[in-house]
Order: sequence, then C-alpha cells, then structure tokens
Amino acid sequence: MNKIIITGPECSGKTSLSKGLSKHFKSPLIEEYAREYISNLKKKYTQEDLLKIAKKQWKKECNLKHEKNVFCDTDLLTIKIWSEFKYNNCNSWILEKIQEQKNEKRYYLLCKPNIEWEFDSQRENQFDRDAIFKIYQKELELHKYNYFIIDNNQSLEQAKNNIKNLFN
Repeated sequence: MNKIIITGPECSGKTSLSKGLSKHFKSPLIEEYAREYISNLKKKYTQEDLLKIAKKQWKKECNLKHEKNVFCDTDLLTIKIWSEFKYNNCNSWILEKIQEQKNEKRYYLLCKPNIEWEFDSQRENQFDRDAIFKIYQKELELHKYNYFIIDNNQSLEQAKNNIKNLFN
C-alpha cells in the first residue's frame, strides 16, 4: 500500500489538494479527524485531546490497510509537530506509532504556506507559517521520508506529476 500524506502548516491548501488528488486517482481519502473532533468540543482543546485525535487518525489509516493507494489529509507526524510546537512535548504513544509507520510506504507532499491566509476559528498561527513549514521539512528529513514540496500556486498539477509514478 502507498500512503500519500498531504501535510504542512495551517492554511496551505492541504485539504483542497488531498480531495483533488483522491478524486483524480480514484483512491480513498482519509480526512483530518482533528477538525471534526475540535468542532464538537465545548471547550478549548488540550494536549490530552491531541492524543484522542491521534488515536482516531491512526485507526482511520489502519481501517484502509487493504487499499492499494490512500491519500491522507494529515497524519501522526502532523500531530507530533503540533504537540511539540504548542506544548513543547509529545505523548509517547504518538511517538511509538510514528516509529512503527516507518516500515510503510509513505510519501509526503509538503505544502508551502504561500497562499493567502483565510480565517478559520480552528487556525492559530497566521504569522508563524514559514517557521512551521521549516519544522515540517526538518521532521520529514529526520525520519528520512520521501517528500515533495508543493508550491500552492500550481499545487494540483505539480502533485499529480510528482506522484503518478508511485501508482505504476
């Protein structure tokens, strides 16, 4: 199974890109669970909520393990980065699962935050997107994942060209 994870800072076109790629390649899409979870909270989320989000996101990936190709609008690496950025640490369960996933065929599309910021009540870092992008890039390199940087001025076509060989 090939997992193509669309990742990057807030408001960088990830959801639109993941939906477009899933449709184009006629492959399942695992949507970002954090949005659903946080929209149903009656309070501000906490670091403990991130673990709940991570477990559900991981389970959604596991449920599609028999598919040939899957697109993911985020993954545990994103939750790790966010937890460390916001809380200066990450739950050990998340770290363990990330290590286990290193044996999978995972390919990342890292979206540059070069589109205009759009307000959304769940977004928190309008002015840190470039710094967060560098954190993502460093993390992908640290884990030795294959990744492509997606310039959102041409994102869908660029992404299609970068991943079409994975499906052969």
